[in-house]
Amino acid sequence: MAELRTDKSDSRKVRVAASCFMGLAHIVFLKDYLKGALFALCEVAFICFVPAAAGKLFDLVTLGTPHPGIPIKLRDNSLFMMIDGILTLSVVAVFAIVYVLSVKSASKGYDEYCRTGRFKTQRESFDMTLGKSFPIFGMAPAFVMVLVFVLVPLVFSVMVAFTNYSAPAHISPNNTIDWVGFKNFASLLGGGSSWSSGFARVAVWTLVWAVMATLTCYLGGLAIAVQLKEIKFSLNPLFRFVFILPYAVPNVVSMLVWKNLLNGTSGIINRTLIHIGIITNPIPWLSDPLLAQVVCILVNLWAGFGYFMLLSMGTMTAISEDMYEAARMDGASRFDIFKKITLPLVLYQTLPLIIMSFAHNVNNFGAIYFLTNGSPSVADSTTTMAGGTDILVTWIYKLTMDLQQYQYASVIAVMIFIVLAPFAIWQFRQTKAYKEGSV
Repeated sequence: MAELRTDKSDSRKVRVAASCFMGLAHIVFLKDYLKGALFALCEVAFICFVPAAAGKLFDLVTLGTPHPGIPIKLRDNSLFMMIDGILTLSVVAVFAIVYVLSVKSASKGYDEYCRTGRFKTQRESFDMTLGKSFPIFGMAPAFVMVLVFVLVPLVFSVMVAFTNYSAPAHISPNNTIDWVGFKNFASLLGGGSSWSSGFARVAVWTLVWAVMATLTCYLGGLAIAVQLKEIKFSLNPLFRFVFILPYAVPNVVSMLVWKNLLNGTSGIINRTLIHIGIITNPIPWLSDPLLAQVVCILVNLWAGFGYFMLLSMGTMTAISEDMYEAARMDGASRFDIFKKITLPLVLYQTLPLIIMSFAHNVNNFGAIYFLTNGSPSVADSTTTMAGGTDILVTWIYKLTMDLQQYQYASVIAVMIFIVLAPFAIWQFRQTKAYKEGSV
């Protein structure tokens, strides 16, 4: 058994041993046999796993070889190979983390030995290991579920963006899928093709839609909330109930009802306007691209302003009446009071929710798809199936369900993540849980 000095001169020796084999430093130098055996068992298990892991990683690199002469069930399935490869990489990443923890544990054990001048007894080591391992084992099932059902699908979705996974020539298992690098990104983000022009058009409209849908709902809800607060009326509770009904009704029901009302040929709105003599020809509410986009924003305003109305009213109840009374005594008008007192205080409290509402509207599938189905068609719709009102998320749905162009759908999903991730991170950093946890 190797002996250690207590002046930390053997620190490098401990780290080298721990780095060469998990648990080696614990057994040889620190006499912590239990912890060393557990770490060594982890590495032995990983060594046994290495041959199978090598095969899975090789399959991840190649994604299989075409075998047109054998039955489909016996051919290489590129999708399964990709998923198996990602799971293998996950196991390797977990092992690497445990390896680093074993080296840190050995260094910490040596520092403890230098401080006390003695090794822990096996009973002390067992109690300490058991106490520290209990939270790890308690969280292990949740960690495994997050790894398998969250991280692996996310990584898989991202990796599809770098393949040619699409119909008709690259649908597994009938055919293999190949890696193509950044070719898909170049096709969508570069110029000179229907795909790039379609992506640019849909991306711009998605941004316009998200901004306008958020602003109109917020300003509309705030305006109604201010009016209900300022105007003393006995039926205010009834108006609040009526105004919240559009938000309470399921979105899919509201959008389908509006779709029927705005039908260009048989819709009630056009028929009523013609009957009373306001118009002579039907208005193409949902068949003209620009008008359909305006209709989407207005119908979304009708459906979503109730949420911000309740939010604004709840925030305004926290504003002291003394502030309003002092402003009135100073001769401030209602507009001045709103601009100087109500709006700043309400905006301060609701700004994080406005940002998250913007992120929600970027992916607001129902408000677009159930109202217009992404229609009407425009110049590039024949190739891309991206209609005049399609936003990125509805286009992703069409690319996967109708065209089976999974690689382009994955690229768009990656781009949405890049745009929305900063908003989600910022929102999380503003939460009380994060601030308390970082103290």
